[in-house]
Amino acid sequence: MDINEELKKIFNIRLKLDEQMSKHTNYRIGGPAKWFVDVRNVNELKSVLNITEQTETPVFVFGGGSNMLVNDDGFNGVVIKIAMRSQVISEDIVIADAGVLSSSLARTTAKAGLKGLVWAVSLPGTIGGAVSGNAGCFGGEIKDNLISVEVLRDGDVITLKKEDLNFGYRESSIKHSDDIVLSAKFRLKKDNPSKLLKELDEKLQHRKDSQPLDAGSAGCLFKNYEIKDDDELQRLGNIFDIPIEMRDSRRISAGWLIDKADLKGFKIGGAQISVKHGNFIVNSSEATADHVAQIMAVVKEKVHKQFGVLLQEEVQYVGF
Repeated sequence: MDINEELKKIFNIRLKLDEQMSKHTNYRIGGPAKWFVDVRNVNELKSVLNITEQTETPVFVFGGGSNMLVNDDGFNGVVIKIAMRSQVISEDIVIADAGVLSSSLARTTAKAGLKGLVWAVSLPGTIGGAVSGNAGCFGGEIKDNLISVEVLRDGDVITLKKEDLNFGYRESSIKHSDDIVLSAKFRLKKDNPSKLLKELDEKLQHRKDSQPLDAGSAGCLFKNYEIKDDDELQRLGNIFDIPIEMRDSRRISAGWLIDKADLKGFKIGGAQISVKHGNFIVNSSEATADHVAQIMAVVKEKVHKQFGVLLQEEVQYVGF
């Protein structure tokens, strides 16, 4: 089977060869994908996956390009961008395709007078990625108003209920499977559109004030650290004063720990830890994936050495 010819039959001029992934990631970093396609319906997705299976070709599926770091050498396989972007609202039920931007769905539902996803206006990625990683901020998480998810599994479209997904902090069973999210169904609550849009704008302003939006970034690089038990809480309390909100939630901000380790502004090559928010590494000037990976290694080592805390990455490595 000639993979080039088979992909051309499906995508025609939409098939891109040696496509620079730096064009498709929030980091603006990443070498060439040998084959790059954007799928606009389930049948296209099934077809390209059938081709990669028959030819034993590596495949990587993504949505918005946030929370991912692509190797400078690229990806020697097929990269699939989920470009299914339908949004349907019926009363208090919302169904969004996996390729819908989380920020777009937040604004659409706010305008419709539906409360529950306004917080998601500050998320950088798509609904598919948000479901997989149980994305959250401002006290909200994607699981909070979720009813069910449609996924593609072994060529079949199946529906998974919320309780099937084993949600945790930035975790779900999907994240550790080969399932591909196709769409998500939410139940929201009716509220005043003007009130919701005002709240949405306030959250956007908070994001602008607290996060580095003027340079390429994958968003938060590390998960906040979850305190396991009372003994660990006491141990950490002997090292530094834990803010009351972190003590109460048993979760310490990774950005706060990085700031405590005096790493804000630390730079390797063109990559730098933001001086505005410690949990952001920004592409300040022609950064490479290697520069970012080196900084992440330094952060993990220094935070662990100083505080006995092992930070876990949120970013997904591609082609490494």
